[in-house]
Amino acid sequence: MQTPDPSTLPLWRRLHSPLQWAVLAVLAFVAIVVVPLCNSVVPPSSSFHLSDFQITLFGKYLTYAILALGMDLLWGYTGILSLGQGVFFALGGYCMGMYLMLHIGLEGQYHNELPDFMVFLNWPKLPWYWPPFRSFGFAIVAAVAAPTLFAALFGFLAFRSRIRGVYLSIITQALTYALMLLFFLNELGLGGNNGLTDYKTLAGWRLKEMSTMRGLYVVTGIVLVLTYILCRWITRTKLGRVLEAIRDGENRVRFSGYSPVGFKVFVFAVAAAVAAIAGALYVPQVGIINPSRLEAAESIEIAIWVAVGGRGTLYGAILGALVVNGLKSWLTNRYPATWLYVLGGVFVAVVMLLPDGLVSLPGRLRALWVKFAPKAPPVALPAVTVAKEKEQGA
Repeated sequence: MQTPDPSTLPLWRRLHSPLQWAVLAVLAFVAIVVVPLCNSVVPPSSSFHLSDFQITLFGKYLTYAILALGMDLLWGYTGILSLGQGVFFALGGYCMGMYLMLHIGLEGQYHNELPDFMVFLNWPKLPWYWPPFRSFGFAIVAAVAAPTLFAALFGFLAFRSRIRGVYLSIITQALTYALMLLFFLNELGLGGNNGLTDYKTLAGWRLKEMSTMRGLYVVTGIVLVLTYILCRWITRTKLGRVLEAIRDGENRVRFSGYSPVGFKVFVFAVAAAVAAIAGALYVPQVGIINPSRLEAAESIEIAIWVAVGGRGTLYGAILGALVVNGLKSWLTNRYPATWLYVLGGVFVAVVMLLPDGLVSLPGRLRALWVKFAPKAPPVALPAVTVAKEKEQGA
C-alpha cells in the first residue's frame, strides 16, 4: 500500500492522526470542562470535589504549561537555549498588572485614584505611560506586542552577530538580571520591590468571586490548547523543518542558501509572545507580579520543565511543567526543610536515566520488557512430521 504524500493531507491530518486528535480532545475536555465542574457542581463532601485553592493552583500550572510550549519551540525544535524567557513572561504580566491596578479605583488602601504605592511615594500623578492601560484592549495588545517587539529587536542584534550556544544563554541570563535590577527601582513607577498587587476587578468581573477564577481557568485552558495547536502547526510546516535543520546544523543551513537569522528571530519572537500571553493570564489568577519573576532561577526552571518532560515534543513540555510544579507544591507542603534537595535529586535522576524526558518512559519500559521478558520455549515437532518433511524434500 502506497503511503500518501503528507503535503496532500488536510491540515488537521498533518498535525495529528485521528487517534491522537481523539486523545487530545478527551484531555482538553477533562481539563477545561470536568475540572471546573468538580469545583462548582460536586459537593465539598465528595472525594471528587476540588477546592477554590486547587482551581487557582491548577490555573497557575496551565500558565506555566503555555510558557513551556514557547520554550520547547525555541529550544527543543530550534536549539536556542534562551535563559531569558522569564523576561517576556514578566513583561506580559506587568502590562496586565498595570491595567488591573488602574481599575482598583477608590477601593485601595488610601482611597485614591492613584495606585497605593504611588500615593505612598507621594507621586502627584500617573506617569505618562500609565493612562493608556485603562483600556482592556490596549492592555491585551501591549501585553503581547511589547515583549514580542523587544524580543525581535534583541534577537536580531544577537543572531545577526552570530551569537549562539552557551554565549547566547549567558547574554539572555544577563539581560534577565539587568531587567530585574531595573524593575526593583521605585523610580520606574512599577511598584519596586513589592510589584503590583491587590487587584479588584478584571473587565468588570470581581476577582474575589470564584466564578471569575473558574472563568480565568477555562480561558487559560483554551489558550493552552490553541497555543499547542499553533506550535504543532509551525513544526509540521516547511518552516518547522528549517528550524529543525538549524538545530541540527546551522552552518549546513547557511551553506544551503538559507539565512538562519530571519528564522531564528521569528521563532524567538513567537516564543516571547507565548511567554507574554502566559504572563498576562498568570497575574489575575495569582494576584501579584513583582521583580522576583525576573530572577535567574525562574528562567532556568523553565528550561528544566522542558528537559524533564522531553524536548522537541511539545506535549513533553506540557507534561514537564505540570509534573515539576505539582511535585514542587507537594514537596513544599510535606518536606518544607528538604524539598529543594528532593526536587534536585528528581531532576538529576530524570536527566541521567531518561535523557529524552518523561515522554520516553513508556518506550523504554517496552524495550526492557522485550529484552528481559521470559521467552516461550520452541515447540518441538513430532518425529512423524519431521520424517514426512524429509521425504518431501527428497
